[in-house]
Amino acid sequence: MPIATRPGSTRQRVGARPERDAVAYVVPSGASQPRTRLGFRVARDQLTRLEATTRYDPREVEARIFARWLDGRYFHPPAEGSPRENYSIAIPPPNVTGALHMGHALNGAIQDTLIRLNRMRGRSTLWALGTDHAGIATQAVVEKELRAEGTSRHEVGRDAFIERVWRWREQYGSTIVEQFKRLGASCDYERERFTLDESYVRAVYKVFVALYEKGYVYRDNYMVNWDPGSRSAISDLEVENREVTDTLYGIDYPVEGSDDALTVATVRPETMLADTAVAVHPDDERYRRFVGGDCILPLVGRRLPIIVDEHVDPEFGTGALKITPGHDPNDFEVGRAHGLEEIVVIGEDGRLNDAAPERFVGLPAIEARGAVVEALRSEGRIRFEEPYGHAVPFSHRSGERIEPLVSLQWFMRMDELAKPAIEVVERGQVRFVPERWARVYLEWMRNLRPWVLSRQLWWGHRLPVWYCDACEETYVAASAPERCAACGGELRQDADVLDTWFSSSLWPFAVLGWPDDTPELSAFYPTDALVTARDIIFLWVARMVMMGLEFRGQIPFSDVYITSVIQAPDGRRMSKSLGTGIDPLDEIDAHGADAVRFGLYAMSSTQDVRYSAAKIQQGRDLANKLWNASRLILMNTTARQDQPPAGVAGGAGVAPDGARPSPARIEDKWILSRLQRAIERIGTGLDSYDFAHAALDFYDFFWSEVCDWYLEIVKPRLYDGDADTAANLLHVLERVLALAHPLLPFVTEEIWSFLPGAEDRPMLVVARYPEPDPNLRDAEAEAEVRGWIDLTQQVRRWRDLVGVAAATVLPVRVAGDREPLEFVGRLARLSLDGAGGEALATIGPFEILGAADIDRAEVERRMGERVTRLRDEIARAEGKLANEGFIDKAPADVVAEERRKLAAYRAELQELVG
Repeated sequence: MPIATRPGSTRQRVGARPERDAVAYVVPSGASQPRTRLGFRVARDQLTRLEATTRYDPREVEARIFARWLDGRYFHPPAEGSPRENYSIAIPPPNVTGALHMGHALNGAIQDTLIRLNRMRGRSTLWALGTDHAGIATQAVVEKELRAEGTSRHEVGRDAFIERVWRWREQYGSTIVEQFKRLGASCDYERERFTLDESYVRAVYKVFVALYEKGYVYRDNYMVNWDPGSRSAISDLEVENREVTDTLYGIDYPVEGSDDALTVATVRPETMLADTAVAVHPDDERYRRFVGGDCILPLVGRRLPIIVDEHVDPEFGTGALKITPGHDPNDFEVGRAHGLEEIVVIGEDGRLNDAAPERFVGLPAIEARGAVVEALRSEGRIRFEEPYGHAVPFSHRSGERIEPLVSLQWFMRMDELAKPAIEVVERGQVRFVPERWARVYLEWMRNLRPWVLSRQLWWGHRLPVWYCDACEETYVAASAPERCAACGGELRQDADVLDTWFSSSLWPFAVLGWPDDTPELSAFYPTDALVTARDIIFLWVARMVMMGLEFRGQIPFSDVYITSVIQAPDGRRMSKSLGTGIDPLDEIDAHGADAVRFGLYAMSSTQDVRYSAAKIQQGRDLANKLWNASRLILMNTTARQDQPPAGVAGGAGVAPDGARPSPARIEDKWILSRLQRAIERIGTGLDSYDFAHAALDFYDFFWSEVCDWYLEIVKPRLYDGDADTAANLLHVLERVLALAHPLLPFVTEEIWSFLPGAEDRPMLVVARYPEPDPNLRDAEAEAEVRGWIDLTQQVRRWRDLVGVAAATVLPVRVAGDREPLEFVGRLARLSLDGAGGEALATIGPFEILGAADIDRAEVERRMGERVTRLRDEIARAEGKLANEGFIDKAPADVVAEERRKLAAYRAELQELVG
């Protein structure tokens, strides 16, 4: 075979940097302190470590936890069952030249969340891992090394060059895989593939030969996008258009047999040397009398027929168009339609070749432009010059300006493959999220052009094509023929390689071992979801759908989630060259992987978004809050009666026995009911690819309802050693950790290891993901406790408004039953034993009395100012919302926000004046 495979790879260790101090969880001043810790069955060394670990340190935790996951082989599922029972994702294979950037981090975090979620739901779950050989990019890196050594690939020769690239790959090619581990990616590292593995090469060749035999793959002289930088043809999808201002030249072409001249307009006078006609529009009366005659090409003397073609725009330039089939895609089509000669004067090296007049041969194209203009000017042929802005194609790979050339290449006809790939999206078998990307996919698929497959490179899948120079026979085969079957002559293999995207299009099934009938293929194909970026919908997604249907008879995945683009904080694209890049590994070093993951989820959207350091910090704060609140609970809870079964490897979720809740009081029923709603809401968010809302919903539930309210309400009972409180807290904590694990895997796994019976329970990575329990729903408890919370917040707002010091305990008189209001009094710093005296304010059932350090006049002044301000804001908002112009013209979200503010102003005014 033309490609030598290499086993193994070298892993790179990524260093870490110090992080900032975590925020400790502080017991509020004045609260009762722990009096006893009831014995619960935790191994002594675990308990000692918990007591000693006062802050969460992601640097130490993440490496240790990831090693435990790998040692347990939790990411390596057995290849059993069917794709319907199992769950799988094939990772978009990163280039071996790549390093983790923010797009990888977002994409990887989302895939990992889906994988962890389904693994915890009990499905055998595979995240298929591998890297792409990245033909152009990898070859460019090694060629740069050779140039630094004073040599080139041509000097060392093909075999030695390929050997050099393999050595480079073995040294550096696994860098990005190791970086994915830093993110917490639970890929199956034991099944890692490479697109130049021997079995993968067999898959590529099998597909190429099959498509050739069906007539879809063919060789032809055709217009291609030639990239002078990489010295290779590239596809339309690897071209990016940039706005450029060139000079538009008007050039007089003399009409043969008369004193007239046709003035043609062009921004590329160097290509006129390859002109083979002049065209005008059939309805353009200005040129009707010249049609059928000939022009004489200046500087060359070639006779050019004057033809008519509807392709010509009469409004562009003079309405007379030079036709250069060898150097313009549109002219190429016109030339084929009219049978014109295809002359190429610019070679593959970007210089003028022997088809040009001798004085221009060897000049780079841009220099030839100036020389041609000067020659025309000396002959008096330049009629006008003016600036002209237009879109110019550049290579996405090398950054150089594309040179359209007619070249002998291998192509693939797409029409037959496109039809079923269109139908599966139209029928909803392949679903795009967000849905608008399906329309983009379909529009492109309905206007496909032939795909240029061959690349003038050495690194990659060499074309399985052999030529007999003696009799001009061509052989396409998966393995090399010994000799020409027609004449017995020697065969020469095509020097080109296949476009990297050709091999990538087979990824969902080739990564599982196809063309062999492997257990992995039977168990995990088709895959379930693809998470990718919008810029490769055409390059990769569409082609995978076509190849999956053609060679497996099945769609390769059912869902395609298109991620948002993370921009720099100022809205520009992230780029090292622009100085706007942000390295996710630096962020992980500074804040921890969970913080970065959370921040990226919270940033994600259906639109492009700006990078937010505040959301990363929010994730850091959440990880610390999880650690500190969990530590508080675990250091003060009662014993566990039962222990869960031992752990298992390979991917099936295990339901923990867990602490059984004992909702003795209404606040216990409230938190258990709220927990069921959070489980349902967050699970639904993840299932619908709404990662931002899922992450932020968890944040709000845990931070506010669990920590700010429930934990604060039950602290006195917890510190008093109440067994029911301990059972409820342990139950909530276990479910919270499992609920958050797909989003925040490291901190949740670390806390899980401290739960009672941790030494006998499975790791959280394979614990059962919680499902809502309808028996624990309690709408009455939710409504009642919600009322208490609202009341507490009202009192706190009033205290802030009038400037009551935080340490001041306000005496109040209570109307009605005191017992349900005791926790409100404690959290709002009220004494329910207030007696006589005039009330400063009435809030709900509380009449707030004065205190020694409160100035009654100052209180009344502040309240009066706030009431006046609220009335002004209400009048302003009501006026704005009564304006039909505002309602009709303002965006819906702006109108909704104005209505929300009005409702809030009215509610606050009602609180203050009744």
